[in-house]
Amino acid sequence: MRDLGRGFGYLMKGQRWVAQHGKQYGVGLLPGLITLLLYAGALVALALWGADFVDWATPFADDWSSPWAGLFRGFLTALLFALALLLSVLTFTAVTLLIGQPFYESLSEKVDISVSGYAPESGLPLWRELLISARDSLRIVLRALVWGVLLFALGFIPVVGQTVIPVVGFCVTGFFLVEELTGVALQRRGVELRERLALLRGRKQLAWGFGTPLAVAFLVPFVAVFLMPGAVAGATLMARELVGEDTAPGEDTAPGASDDPEPTAGRS
Repeated sequence: MRDLGRGFGYLMKGQRWVAQHGKQYGVGLLPGLITLLLYAGALVALALWGADFVDWATPFADDWSSPWAGLFRGFLTALLFALALLLSVLTFTAVTLLIGQPFYESLSEKVDISVSGYAPESGLPLWRELLISARDSLRIVLRALVWGVLLFALGFIPVVGQTVIPVVGFCVTGFFLVEELTGVALQRRGVELRERLALLRGRKQLAWGFGTPLAVAFLVPFVAVFLMPGAVAGATLMARELVGEDTAPGEDTAPGASDDPEPTAGRS
């Protein structure tokens, strides 16, 4: 149970770090805003034309008597929109991290520098890091989507579906959020996806303490945008603990410290 508190503590430390480094926070908001606009546009389009799409996809219901065709298609339209919302929650972090890879990479490096005076480097060119990040994000999203569909189906079970399943869903979503967020720092340390998952599975309560409240907050898109920079900062601190590095911040994280501490060369 202690790890639950430690995980939540890293989430709060990350938000505090970006609050004390205004420049990094401002830059870190840009990818989330871009992703939010893209998702909002897609959801609005679905709300406007989702019913037409369902009508087109179910021609066999054209000859059904009233009101069954309307009820059936109305249910499918609502189900389609609910699945789109679920998918947007599950993929928001992955897409934002992919769009903002250079921004969040820089933010994560600054956090490392504030703790130890140097930032580990992968030694890979940017295009290679982006390719690896996209590949790993796709794998995580596919896993999360399988879980999401399963939990959505289990949600129709009376009582359990309305009580236990939502809690499990937030825990699962939180775990995958943490994997995505810690991946920014762990990828620079040369930690592959399989090893990252093994590290987090060995500290599930730590991941849940960080990711579950974040998953709840991410249900509100605007909140997700404003919390993302701090989530990356906090996940960097958590990643340091996962690989056995010091997590106590140095003096440059004090209020009024420079937003751009000078790095000391370092390699992972």
